[in-house]
Amino acid sequence: MESPLANEIVVGRIESAEAFEAARKPKLAKLEIDLGDETVRSAAQLLYHHEIDELPGTRVCCVTDLGTVTIAGYTSEVLTVGVPGEDGNPVLVTPSTDVPLGGVLY
Repeated sequence: MESPLANEIVVGRIESAEAFEAARKPKLAKLEIDLGDETVRSAAQLLYHHEIDELPGTRVCCVTDLGTVTIAGYTSEVLTVGVPGEDGNPVLVTPSTDVPLGGVLY
């Protein structure tokens, strides 16, 4: 099915996560995400609501066609999707069941 969305959003699984101490933004994490056919990197401000050691294995939604951005020498290739919690800080958007990696949101 073709997506009506302007950007491609796909399901990935966080393979590794580490705190991003060199970044100016607080609570930023460096993520390696398996999209099924490739592994990409993302810098995401997730550590307000998520513990770093609980992130690996989590399925997430990623915008894949925005290009790259370099933050403190780290290249972020995808945008990991979140929504604001009650405090305004990001909470991950995750599928409620295990779905295939690389699946496109429509």
